[in-house]
Amino acid sequence: MTTRSPWSCILWDVDGTIVDASVGILSRLDRCLTHFGYAAPTRGELVHWIGPPMYDSFQKNVGMTPEQATEAVSYYRALGKADGYTANVELYPGVGELIADIAAAGIPQATASSKPEVQVVALMEHFGLSEHMQAMAGATPDEMTLATKADIVAEALRRLKAAGADISRPILIGDRHHDVDGAAANGVPVIFVRWGFSWPHESEGAQAAVDTMVELRRLLLTAEV
Repeated sequence: MTTRSPWSCILWDVDGTIVDASVGILSRLDRCLTHFGYAAPTRGELVHWIGPPMYDSFQKNVGMTPEQATEAVSYYRALGKADGYTANVELYPGVGELIADIAAAGIPQATASSKPEVQVVALMEHFGLSEHMQAMAGATPDEMTLATKADIVAEALRRLKAAGADISRPILIGDRHHDVDGAAANGVPVIFVRWGFSWPHESEGAQAAVDTMVELRRLLLTAEV
């Protein structure tokens, strides 16, 4: 029995899709916003923070100016570096096995995350997933030069193509509306996963939406006798 995929390559969002980093994110936001004189978010409010670039979120969620947001991002990332990029982060059950099986089937994979790329690489290495990725794309350290989902998806595709991968039928796996919008800007369809932090309407525009890893596996891999 062989395994194939309807997709020539697979792009992965990270936060809310591969990993649950909510415990660490909430802790750092608490310390960061308190430092700058703002109220800390509740866990229920994390939906406003997890996914989009932090530079944008500081402005949209608490009304910071671009200059203040730049300073806040720097402070927030310093906290993350001090804590350790892999602290308080867990893989969603079954996702590691699925990524390994996709790799075994010979399907090229890459990350396309709004997280800083240094953190993406650290997480993929920590969980033993880097060996299954032909490219690991994330935001630049300033989260401004390369930060929008559209640009990061384009960069992930560029790196995959440079590595010799077939990018004619890509798919992005993500959990937020900016994943759908950023992929669409590159002509890439999306499978929306609902186990992350999102509102129900955010799946609008996705090719499909799934609630479980079993459902996702069925859309990505097909067994042939």
